[in-house]
Amino acid sequence: GAGAAGCGIAEQLVRGLVAEGLSDRKARERFYLVDREGLVRRGLKSMTPSQRRFAQGKKTLEKWKGDFGLASVVTNAKPSVLIGVSGQAGLFKREVIEMMGETNERPIIFPLSNPTNRAEASPADVLRWTGGRALVATGSPFPPVILDGQTYHIAQCNNAYAFPGIGLGVIAVKAARVSDEMFMATARKIAEAAPDAAQPGAPLLPPMTEIRPLSVQIACAVGEVAVEQGLTDCKSAAQVKKLVEKKIWSPSYR
Repeated sequence: GAGAAGCGIAEQLVRGLVAEGLSDRKARERFYLVDREGLVRRGLKSMTPSQRRFAQGKKTLEKWKGDFGLASVVTNAKPSVLIGVSGQAGLFKREVIEMMGETNERPIIFPLSNPTNRAEASPADVLRWTGGRALVATGSPFPPVILDGQTYHIAQCNNAYAFPGIGLGVIAVKAARVSDEMFMATARKIAEAAPDAAQPGAPLLPPMTEIRPLSVQIACAVGEVAVEQGLTDCKSAAQVKKLVEKKIWSPSYR
């Protein structure tokens, strides 16, 4: 899906790759967005400005085999990550998932559309079609999957992991604005808190019960970014931590 959500996710991932040393051009070349007309590519007349920034060009298309549907994109591009924000139930068909498994030892497959009946694939199918090797997270809650005697806990990839901490940090330090780097710092904190993905059946994200302490860590990271970027009057990480702790409250009812 190459709508607002798909393009927004891709843009954030581009920033992450650039932060790790790639040029913006090289980073964008790694993304293959698929929309109603198939692969987003140069020459399409209905592209939005956001889609044009990811349109694949002559270098990619001159070696392309087949049509520009999802299955062909997976066959030609051999991606390691497949993210679904299309709202089209069952879009990730068996052939697509199996191809992901053929070219990747641990394919990352995120059917993120919600509610549940809009998911591009069920976690049970994704795990069965990859022999339990896929790393799966969904946009809606799904029960654990039992496959060949192993229980796989399915993480819900939800912004509830991010926005409480971002809001707390911004408010605590009175940041002038929310920057892209704050979202990057948030993503890194969530990744650091994730369970060991090498453990069989482990979820990709920490349990929802750990969101409160994780939010504090995110808030401090966001505040520290604000200090680095001159978006707050705070001067140190220690000052940020004190302000964050002062703003924390518990919803206790009589």
